Amino acid sequence: MPKPKAVGISQVDPLMCKAQGKKRREGKALSALCVGRRKVHYLFPDGKEMAEEYDEKTGELLVRKWRVKSALGALGQWQIEVGEPALPGTGSLGSEFIKEDNANPIFMRKDTKMSFQWRIRNLPYPKDVYSVCVDQKERCIVVRTTNKKYYKKFSIPDLDRYQLPLDESSLSFAHANCTLIISYQKPKEVLAAESELQKELKKVKPAHSSDGDCKTQ
Repeated sequence: MPKPKAVGISQVDPLMCKAQGKKRREGKALSALCVGRRKVHYLFPDGKEMAEEYDEKTGELLVRKWRVKSALGALGQWQIEVGEPALPGTGSLGSEFIKEDNANPIFMRKDTKMSFQWRIRNLPYPKDVYSVCVDQKERCIVVRTTNKKYYKKFSIPDLDRYQLPLDESSLSFAHANCTLIISYQKPKEVLAAESELQKELKKVKPAHSSDGDCKTQ
């Protein structure tokens, strides 16, 4: 697949929005506008990097990933928070050593405008087998099956960054086509901050890029 052509690149001020906004303001940001996507790359004083991609038309978050430097200063691997997981076989050992079983459950986060949402593929059991609940003590969501074939717990980093509580009533799930879909309604504080974020991104006036490519950091 050919690379999307860059239509512009410019500096953008880190965005203002409560706890997450405070973190963004501490870093330097670079924004690139590609065909169909806006990419924003942050470099923070502690050496951490965050890269985000948004749908240019809807403003929907498509990708968020982080990486940190080792004690020796080497860049680590990108850790995906939102978006498709890395393709199997892309590790340093090569595909002949790393191969994912297609039958194994695949966990990913893919948000909507109003909800945080996770999808777990390759779970063939009927809906009544699953239990999805909030663990308040560990601040995470727990997924388990009554047949004891699957168990997973995961946090919502956004709520941790905003220091917001988890609300069991905001949690729901559905099951279709061997995929468990877990949704958590975004709190009003998060919706307001995301709205402000989109306003800031729209203020950016990208200048034309000379290299013709939009490169993902």
